[in-house]
Amino acid sequence: MDAYLLDWANLLLRWAHVITAVAWIGASFYFVMLDNSLSPPEHADLKAKGVDGEMWAVHGGGFYHSNKYLVAPKWLPLPQNLHWSYWESYSTWLTGFALFTFLYLFNAGSFLVDKSVFDWSPAVAIATSLGFLAAFWLIYDGICRTLGQKRNGDLIVGGLVFGFIVFASWLACQLFAGRAAFLLVGAMIATAMSANVFFWIIPGQRKVVAQMRAGEPVDPIHGKRGKQRSVHNTYFTLPVIFAMLSNHYSFLYTHRYNWAVLILMMLAGALIRQFFVQRHGWHHGRAANPWPFAAVGVVVILAVIVGLKAVEPAAPPAVTTVTPTGTLKSVANNDLATPGSGSNNFKTVQAVLEQRCFMCHGAQVQMKNVRLDTPEGVKAHAQMLYQQVVVLRQMPMNNATGLTEAERALIGEWFKGGAKVD
Repeated sequence: MDAYLLDWANLLLRWAHVITAVAWIGASFYFVMLDNSLSPPEHADLKAKGVDGEMWAVHGGGFYHSNKYLVAPKWLPLPQNLHWSYWESYSTWLTGFALFTFLYLFNAGSFLVDKSVFDWSPAVAIATSLGFLAAFWLIYDGICRTLGQKRNGDLIVGGLVFGFIVFASWLACQLFAGRAAFLLVGAMIATAMSANVFFWIIPGQRKVVAQMRAGEPVDPIHGKRGKQRSVHNTYFTLPVIFAMLSNHYSFLYTHRYNWAVLILMMLAGALIRQFFVQRHGWHHGRAANPWPFAAVGVVVILAVIVGLKAVEPAAPPAVTTVTPTGTLKSVANNDLATPGSGSNNFKTVQAVLEQRCFMCHGAQVQMKNVRLDTPEGVKAHAQMLYQQVVVLRQMPMNNATGLTEAERALIGEWFKGGAKVD
């Protein structure tokens, strides 16, 4: 596909993915809040109607009175027009998978494969990435089905699923480029979330509705299973959001222990989510103070921040530079600070760009409409070049062209020296 059209597909799919994800997560947050804020009805007419819990709320200048029925209203037949919360989930997964396909699978050699991590073919990497999505769902679902209804089932399932996520995160970071590994872990959990809705929550609700309308006894197992998977989705939410966002920050996924960074940050997200879940019950006197969960989550984040604090290298490596005749030679990196050494020489930077960047941003291909093979193009994109290469270290993608630390430093010195191209 043409690079320009690919960029538009990327943009529009990402936009749609964010919109549908906001709708899904917003609905999830609302119903969790609602469930934990309900109070037993006080008025006799509500009790007579079969109301199990009620909540009064004020929003947007109006008052809302929400009622929850465990089975069905006693005062009228079950309405035909029911709102089903599932398209938000399905749309989020479909747009996310389409985005993953366009960005990662169509460019697996650059996005999935980092030969310094694991040297394998793009085709095998694609198959393995899809296997991650399927395998996590199958194993997670098997754990829930076999152990979820046993004594202390929730605790057992939680421990096993957490352990499996740790293993999957470690394995992904041993096989895939760091950026892809983080995204893949988020995608596999998100796949399980949407599969929970598709295979258990909605089918169970449909069976309950059918039994109620037929006047048959309602099997409580459907409600129990649906509630269990819905609770799991609640705690998966913030970890998935972090995994999806973190792939934009290379200081996370390029760390030596990137898998541990990912696990700790996702754990912090789950702890903070527990705070929001429990605080509603706490206000009604039905749960303990949730602040310890938030405090532990924040402490974990602070520990990661301290642990990742960058340390300046003691002895910078050599840097590739250009002689007056145009040939490349290696000089000590400390010469970059010496006036007249060539640290601000555009020809030196241009030689690095030609070797490392032109294949994606040259005369033949201009990914994201960025062209760096002319002085005018470099001048127009100088700030972006500095941000992506030196500050964020996101380019080249997975460092596929082998840009050295000294070359990054060279580009940084050139930019700070005025980004001159003459």
